[in-house]
Amino acid sequence: MVMLKLRSKTMTEPSIEPPTPRIPPHKRVYAVGDIHGHLDLLRRLQAAIDEDVRAHPGAECIEVYLGDYVDRGPKSAAVIDALIERQASRKAVCISGNHEAVMIDALQSREAFSRWLKMGGLETVFSYVGHRRTFDDVTLWSQWRAAMTPAHLAFLRRLASHFICGDYLFVHAGLRPGVALEDQSREDMMWIRREFLDCSDWLGHCVVHGHTPTKEPEVLPNRINIDTGAYASGHLTCLVLEGTDCFQITT
Repeated sequence: MVMLKLRSKTMTEPSIEPPTPRIPPHKRVYAVGDIHGHLDLLRRLQAAIDEDVRAHPGAECIEVYLGDYVDRGPKSAAVIDALIERQASRKAVCISGNHEAVMIDALQSREAFSRWLKMGGLETVFSYVGHRRTFDDVTLWSQWRAAMTPAHLAFLRRLASHFICGDYLFVHAGLRPGVALEDQSREDMMWIRREFLDCSDWLGHCVVHGHTPTKEPEVLPNRINIDTGAYASGHLTCLVLEGTDCFQITT
């Protein structure tokens, strides 16, 4: 594993000096960035997590997946199968990304389905219907809906908006500054970018998020971004948090 170091970024000065965040005693969190249909990277990263757990026993281990499991990559349906399997064998929290939200909308209407295809959803459709032949949107929509299993639909519908452990809050995109946690909208948690990324204020927790790809993890006093653009870079990142320590595992 690689120890992550805090780095500075040109931003407005924080209104409150951020504390040093920590995970509660005897717990360890493995947070995984945006997967986007890359089952190969997910399997390798999960194997690395399992190896780390064996090498460092004793803590209660929690895996947190930050959303965007589908689209753009070739194995979205298999990624969801792998996450369902993971939840059955250990504590694994799965958070909704914006791509999962659009996928659910696409089940409801052909118009939403057509919009989803332009976001990388076509690769997800192919992963369900078992072929790569292109038809009109109506035919593809019918084929995909027929192939959607009850287990996958239940998985999508129970995705969390966020997860808190100690001084860390895990969410797909971020939080809206100036809004109390209980008043945050699920839409902002899945979609927000600039207002959150430009904010240097302490938002009640150190926010661990994905959604905005970077070449390497972005570690700042108030947030940590671990979306390393797996669908384009071939690198899927896991953040390991224990006590005040912060490590990185990357496939």
